[in-house]
Amino acid sequence: MPIDPTVAIGADTGSQEFSWSESDVLLYHLVIGATDLSYTLEGPALQVLPSFGVVAPTFHMSDPPPLDLPGCDINLAQIVHGSQSISVTGPLPTSGTATVSTRISDIWDKGKAAVIWQEGVAVSPSGQELWTTRSSMFVKGEGGWGGDRGTATPVVPPERAPDTDTSYDVLPQQALLYRLCGDRNPLHADPDFAKAAGFPAPILHGLCTYGIVLRTLTEQLLGGDASTVAGFGVKFAGVLFPGETIRVRGWREDGRIIGSATVAGGERDGAPVLGDVVLTTA
Repeated sequence: MPIDPTVAIGADTGSQEFSWSESDVLLYHLVIGATDLSYTLEGPALQVLPSFGVVAPTFHMSDPPPLDLPGCDINLAQIVHGSQSISVTGPLPTSGTATVSTRISDIWDKGKAAVIWQEGVAVSPSGQELWTTRSSMFVKGEGGWGGDRGTATPVVPPERAPDTDTSYDVLPQQALLYRLCGDRNPLHADPDFAKAAGFPAPILHGLCTYGIVLRTLTEQLLGGDASTVAGFGVKFAGVLFPGETIRVRGWREDGRIIGSATVAGGERDGAPVLGDVVLTTA
């Protein structure tokens, strides 16, 4: 079968050394809509949103993301990004070198689909752990081998007015800009590829939306101080098309921030984009 969980689960997918510069940080912040100089001007006041750690290892890649995972014979047209989280041990450096080690931590059998979980740990040359990422891929057309379906506890926003309710107009070219951050998946640029994958047009990268929402919540509820973010996790609940508007709401709750992201306006008004949004603070 295309996915062999006996081979895949627990498999080490390798280690990769990578480096990043202030220019990479500036580009990333600009691509996710940042305008504040603390995100967009080089120098001692420059800070780094933790979501940058998710893309830093592949930032300089120009080919579509590889799918050579042990025990997994799948292709890009089957893949939808399911969820993403990052936890950091402290403020991310504005430049540096690190090594990320990745493994397949689990695979869930959803019957008509499979969910592949990966975990990556980034470590500095001195051996200091910088951040840990955890992500899932929803693989359409796989599953059905009788494996564990997995469990998840939904994060439900409080039944009260949010502490922030704001919106961001996604640029028509935003997905093309985000490709400069290393994700060249044609799903986000090629109309024919997008239609073959079941979408009417190219969609915005889930990780671009991820960065936009983290930036918005940090600016609105944490005074724009990225150093106060200890972790950020979301479930990708729907798609966002370039040119649409995203509505971001956030609630301070039990020492963390619960968020939601939906489409604002147009025929898809209210359609979910991100769910299970949780920002933890240092």
